Amino acid sequence: MNHNFPIRTAILSAALAASTFAGAQSNPGAQSSPAAAPKTSKVAIVSIQDAIMGTNEGKKEADALKQRFGSTSTQLQAEGEAFEKDKAALQATADKLNETERNTRAKQINDREKTLKRKYEDFQGEVQAAEQEVLNRLGGKMLGVLDKYAKANGYSVVLDVSNPQANSVLWASQTTDITKELIEAYNAQAPAAAAPAAGSQARKPATSKPAAPAAPAPKKP
Repeated sequence: MNHNFPIRTAILSAALAASTFAGAQSNPGAQSSPAAAPKTSKVAIVSIQDAIMGTNEGKKEADALKQRFGSTSTQLQAEGEAFEKDKAALQATADKLNETERNTRAKQINDREKTLKRKYEDFQGEVQAAEQEVLNRLGGKMLGVLDKYAKANGYSVVLDVSNPQANSVLWASQTTDITKELIEAYNAQAPAAAAPAAGSQARKPATSKPAAPAAPAPKKP
């Protein structure tokens, strides 16, 4: 559901930060008391996008999106291939046409290009909106699972590493990655979501989108 399905990681990160801040405000003495013994911070990392889409519910939603948009994606792909074929044919025969015919066919190609590009952009927008809705809905549930899991296992900080370009984690031991544990914890509290078929794989939001043709690059015949 490039399934693309960005969690919008800023939403989850902001919500988690707000939850942590609220907890600190409700118990200020735990931080300010000079008698309190210092505690070692326990840190974990998680790819929240992978965690969400790796759950049984996330896989079902990704499959539903594929079913919903797959036929349109296939149609756009075919239209894009036909357009490229016709454009190449015009380029190959342009010198054999008179100026009027060449200009007429060139205009037809340009008009088709604009139409195809518009259809593809509309398709992208529809897919992204559907993915956003799924991620926001499942992300809210995952945030609750994360909150419970982190508290139960004594984590003081959980860093999201879904987007390498946005996070500042340069290195982390794989033993600190709790993505798999969160998927299991989510599935455990949502038994109604049946496990997908054996061949199913976790889909990232950035790659779950049904394939669609790239908008044809403007090029004069």
